[in-house]
Amino acid sequence: MKNILKVAVVAAGLLASSYGHAQSVGKDVKKTAKKVGNKTSEVASKGASSVVDKKYDGKAGPNNETIFIDKNSAYYYINKKGKRVYIPKDQLRDKVE
Repeated sequence: MKNILKVAVVAAGLLASSYGHAQSVGKDVKKTAKKVGNKTSEVASKGASSVVDKKYDGKAGPNNETIFIDKNSAYYYINKKGKRVYIPKDQLRDKVE
């Protein structure tokens, strides 16, 4: 009877530890998937913008991002999540090479 009790306690401990490990792996996978999705969105948006809109060669965004000019002559850059961030012309900086 004592052996069965010992085996049950060890089995319960192993199951509890594997459950905690599975949660941390799941969280890491979710975080990595989000990063990959954001990068994919950023690259796709930059590619589409470079085909459709004009690049403003002499100026850059707040963190030295490439500036695009859309059909309405509005200035914008693509952020890290792939979204357009419109910016007024007076906030543009000279491009640093």
